[in-house]
Amino acid sequence: MKHQGSCHCGAVSFEVEAPAVIDAVRCNCSMCSMTGFVHLIVPGKNFTLQSGADRITTYSFNTHTAKHTFCSVCGVKSFYTPRSHPDGYSVNVNCLDMSTVEGINYSDFDGANWEANIDSLKAKD
Repeated sequence: MKHQGSCHCGAVSFEVEAPAVIDAVRCNCSMCSMTGFVHLIVPGKNFTLQSGADRITTYSFNTHTAKHTFCSVCGVKSFYTPRSHPDGYSVNVNCLDMSTVEGINYSDFDGANWEANIDSLKAKD
């Protein structure tokens, strides 16, 4: 199933291939808990940026593996390159057009203790 998504203002838009019933992950790390990001992690081949490459601003910290991308117009982080899956993308479920989503299964990840728990997240692949 192909899902459409975008930032709040629409300057950055994308398409992601994922099941109609999405397995989403809520994380309690400092970044996710502050922004309300809900993860849909997909391989790089399942993600296509459709517009707004020139509107994206990138922030990284700590190991600088994760590339947190934001729309420079509205500030919304609709997707990014996660440290856990550097060859893929994490799409913010909150930024998807819900017309193609038939359901969402939520699970929780203890990202506040990332190093101790990362294997549990990678096991979901």
